[in-house]
Parts: sequence; structure tokens; C-alpha cells
Amino acid sequence: MILTAKHGCGRRAMDGMEMAESTSMPPLTAIVEAFEELGRFLQSHPHNSQQKQQQTLRLDTFCQASTLVSILFSCLGLAFKFAEMEYVSKVEDLVEASKTYDTLESLLDFDVANDTVKSPGSHSRNLRRVRQGLDLVRALFEQFLSTDDYSLREAASTAYANVCAPYHSWTIRTAVAAGMYALPSRDQLLVNLEETHQSAEKKMKRYIQASRPVIEYIDRLYLSRNISLDW
Repeated sequence: MILTAKHGCGRRAMDGMEMAESTSMPPLTAIVEAFEELGRFLQSHPHNSQQKQQQTLRLDTFCQASTLVSILFSCLGLAFKFAEMEYVSKVEDLVEASKTYDTLESLLDFDVANDTVKSPGSHSRNLRRVRQGLDLVRALFEQFLSTDDYSLREAASTAYANVCAPYHSWTIRTAVAAGMYALPSRDQLLVNLEETHQSAEKKMKRYIQASRPVIEYIDRLYLSRNISLDW
């Protein structure tokens, strides 16, 4: 079972999903352990490049892990409010979809069959946006670890520019740029996450490593069905 974490950033309720029993673990610990669990599953069911996608990750399990990541967006304040709102709504859609589809594969195959993969509001489109959110956190952690700047503005701006900006409208990009001035300091973020510099560094590195195979798995789902990733 993937557990939720007690935290001081505020929790958005996830419609259609019972949150697991709360524990006293810090948010980053809960997130890291959830994605390491997904990573272990994917490693124990290796992808066979000679055939169509072989790994079948359960959608409800993926949603449980993805739900926890919304905590991070809420900790980042106004600058990432767009990400929190979009990310949470997309995860909620996938949680509801998990009542119908057992795996990420079956969800995507339904939209492929109905030519609705890229349609606004489709489950497959929402899965792409959740994947983007997971990658944004990965990029943000990489930038956080590569600098000692007191402000998070440069780290967050670089992560956003690399992962999300190419797919957002001018209006959203402008709003995000303005919100970057309201980011918490590095020290305040660590307080929000209930971490020290040392503990946060270790857990961020673990998330970066654990999230990569999950992100790559989702990308392969689309590529194996001849769906480009540039959207």
C-alpha cells in the first residue's frame, strides 16, 4: 500500500479516491517511496523492444503515487498554482478512469481505437499532462541540487522552461513568470517539506532516479503506438 504523508502545505482532496491512512512521514519520503515502488515493479517486468509494450502498470497504483506529488506543487506557492490546478484535475480524471481501466495500456488503447488520444479532456491527454507534472518535479529537483542560490526563481524558471513552457500559451507563460517572484526561499521550502538540506538532497536524488523509469515507461506507451511526444 502507498501511504499518504502528513505535511504543512495543505492537501487537495482527490475526488473518487480514498486517501490511504495518514502517517507521520514527511511528504518527500512518501513520494520517494511510492515512486521507488513503481520503479521496482517496472524493473521486475522489463520492456521487450522486440514486441509491443510488455509492462502493464496498474492505473490505480500509478494514481496513488501521482496523487502525492500535488503536495510539492502546493508547497511552491503562487508560481506553481497553475501546475497544481492542472495536475490535480488530471490526476482526479485518471483516478475516476481507474474504475473502468485496469492499466495505463488499456486506457491508452481505448483512446487509440476511438481516435481521441489528443482530444481535449481525453484520459490519454490527461495522462500526458500528469507525466509532464512528474517530469517538472524531476527537473526542479535537478536544478535545486545544482545551485546554492537562496532564491528558487532561477531553478524553477529553468525547470519550467525546459519541461512545460513549450506546451503552454503565452498567457500561461506570462502568469508563471510573474508568479516566480512569489516563490518561497530554499530554506522556506525545506521547512514546508519538513526536511533539512542534507535529507532533502538525498530524497530529491532518489526521486530523480525513481521517476525516470516511470516517465520513460509512459513515453514508450505512446511511441509504441506511433504517437509522437511533441504535444
